[in-house]
Amino acid sequence: MSDYKAFRVELKDKIAHVVINRPEKLNAMNADFWTEIIDIFRWADETDEVRVVVLSGAGAHFSSGIDVAMLAQTATKFGADAARNADLMRRQILKLQASFTAVDECRKPVLAAIQGYCLGGGIDLITACDMRYATVDAKLSIREVDMGLAADVGTLQRLPRIIGDGLARELAYTGCDISGEEARSMGLVNRTYADYDALIAGVFEIARVIASKSPVAVRGSKRMLSYMRDHSIADGLDYVATWNAAMLQSADLRVAMTAFMSKQKPEFAD
Repeated sequence: MSDYKAFRVELKDKIAHVVINRPEKLNAMNADFWTEIIDIFRWADETDEVRVVVLSGAGAHFSSGIDVAMLAQTATKFGADAARNADLMRRQILKLQASFTAVDECRKPVLAAIQGYCLGGGIDLITACDMRYATVDAKLSIREVDMGLAADVGTLQRLPRIIGDGLARELAYTGCDISGEEARSMGLVNRTYADYDALIAGVFEIARVIASKSPVAVRGSKRMLSYMRDHSIADGLDYVATWNAAMLQSADLRVAMTAFMSKQKPEFAD
């Protein structure tokens, strides 16, 4: 694996563990973070050995959001012309969006393990993941409204599809903190755990189950679920028929059926 400044990446037993590794800065998202995350998830997408990704934060917190120092640095590039400033800012926002789109579009399932702070950009990041899990006392918040701006890196686009429009609006308008347990009750996280150790153990157990399944079937399931966010049921049914016309010819189907009939655990190729 490459050496990263903002992350630590490990691959073991088909599971890639991607760790935001700036604990001394509460895992704030600096310039290195935004470029490295694209490279990491491109690697996860293209590496056949990777079946599933677990995303976590080192230390006491998942992430405190975008590094304020990075935002201040962008402001220093402004000139006198409003149009040129706007063009600069728009390109910067689109670059940040692309970093989390890389997470969203990774063909492998991405599981977020959240402890401590998950603020601002942290919410943008976890909403780009497939599933989210948290400690009961985690603190989650859409903080952008308190900074005088609208969240612009994915939260307002993805969160309503996860928890519904009304709850998403309440969180976005108020900037209020919610606990991990409150996040579970509204469907933002799937499960909660008593502490960090239990969280990591629980999330990796789920990841191991996913990693044991047919990678063709898991990848196809993710593709269909993602496709349905923006299409009608009729479109989805037509698409999955076309997809499975090819994928049902996979050797994985024969392996799964043989294992089922012989009551053995199937072993699937990468």
